[in-house]
Amino acid sequence: MLNDSPIRLQRYHALPKIMFSESNTSGSSTPSLIELNENLLKEYGIDSGWFKSKKGLMTLAGNDTELMNSPLAMAYSGHQFGHWVPILGDGRAHMLGQMKTYNDSLIDVQLKGSGRTNYSRGGDGRATLGSVLREYLISEAMAGLSIPTTRALAIIKTGDMVQRENIVSSAILVRTAASHIRVGTFQYASATQQVSVIKALADFVINQHFPEIEQHDDKYVALLNKVIEQQAELIAKWMLVGFIHGVMNTDNMSIVSETIDYGPCAFMDTFKSNRVFSSIDRYGRYAWDQQATIAVWNLNRLAETFLPLLDLKTKSAIVIVEEQLAKFTSKFNLFLQQGLIKKFGFHERTGKHLEFINDSLMMLSKQKIDFTLFFNYLTNVNKGDTEGLFLELFSDREKGIMWLNEWQKLKSDNPEIKLAMRQVNPVFIARNHQVEKAIRAAEDYGDYSLFKRFAKSLINPFEVSSDNEEFNFPPTPEEIITQTFCGT
Repeated sequence: MLNDSPIRLQRYHALPKIMFSESNTSGSSTPSLIELNENLLKEYGIDSGWFKSKKGLMTLAGNDTELMNSPLAMAYSGHQFGHWVPILGDGRAHMLGQMKTYNDSLIDVQLKGSGRTNYSRGGDGRATLGSVLREYLISEAMAGLSIPTTRALAIIKTGDMVQRENIVSSAILVRTAASHIRVGTFQYASATQQVSVIKALADFVINQHFPEIEQHDDKYVALLNKVIEQQAELIAKWMLVGFIHGVMNTDNMSIVSETIDYGPCAFMDTFKSNRVFSSIDRYGRYAWDQQATIAVWNLNRLAETFLPLLDLKTKSAIVIVEEQLAKFTSKFNLFLQQGLIKKFGFHERTGKHLEFINDSLMMLSKQKIDFTLFFNYLTNVNKGDTEGLFLELFSDREKGIMWLNEWQKLKSDNPEIKLAMRQVNPVFIARNHQVEKAIRAAEDYGDYSLFKRFAKSLINPFEVSSDNEEFNFPPTPEEIITQTFCGT
């Protein structure tokens, strides 16, 4: 029994045993609760009392194994930068189980950085405090922007040190998600060469996450189509706020299309379509403008695992999946174009509007204009503010005036369109330099005040308030961060 713990289920035990490995956590020497996301618990309709208790702390720190419902590590494979890795899996994470929300949905609760598992290979199974703080901030920033994402429920400082480039503090991220099944999970099932394993995994996903297609004549085709459509929308949403995931390997693509695994990700400051931040992405494979292309590549790998489920005649199966995959590009383009139409304050999606948008993005790059500020200030202009701040973004003010004149001819004066414009153009984002400042203050001085203020401000990034004024501005030349690292 888990006593009064809300983590009462372990649904992954229903999968074939080859898909997971039961694994005990390593524990923490002197655990302390750094942050508890009470707003998230309110969203779930779950009382925060247990999480604040000693039993709660000991469980989330990996110390109270008697309270745990058979923690396990998930198995998965993956293509990492296009290279096949047959066995990956949770090398430093333990699935505690699921909580039931107010509407009876199940939410995974996973400890990340909780020790070695059977999939750890040479790793120590730990996570650095900095990487945990980073994932907390960026995943909650995504949630504030209404982009599907795993969530950060809590941060536990373990009291233990780990060796990286230097000796640093370790921590555990308590991560929640609708699911931790990935494209790589299906690849692992496929690699067993047992159709029964692939079928069991697909049936599990349908039962847990897409029950509406359970009775569909071609439910596996319907599942593939669902994932394709959701991923097309997700990638478009990333790009509309200037987000670059950085490591779009197949093991980092969620089957329920939540953004997962925040390593060297970043929001861009000045716009550049081929922007890359990840230190390990030397050739721009996962650049801002390549993310849809990579999503299609990943979905092809997923579709390959579905072939045995679709038709015994391989050629027929291939035709079926190709028909589904062909839908991605048109779906993605539609989601992206619709989003850009809203960001620019337009009402129509005509060729003239789309041409203006494409030209504008090229202009942003040439003028080296901040992506977020451009749309934030444009939104203010559209609601009646003066044009001064907006024009200051341009290195060539005259070009800014000319651009505004052309925009005025196309924009909508419909009050609802103006309102929608603010709803898609944030005032601020989780900028790299601000994330780094919060991490440095915590790691170097044990000061979490900046982190806590930043986390609070990310709840509503669409309004200026006293909570977020300090986070509104782009980096100075000295603060610009050009590369990000996994930092695990």
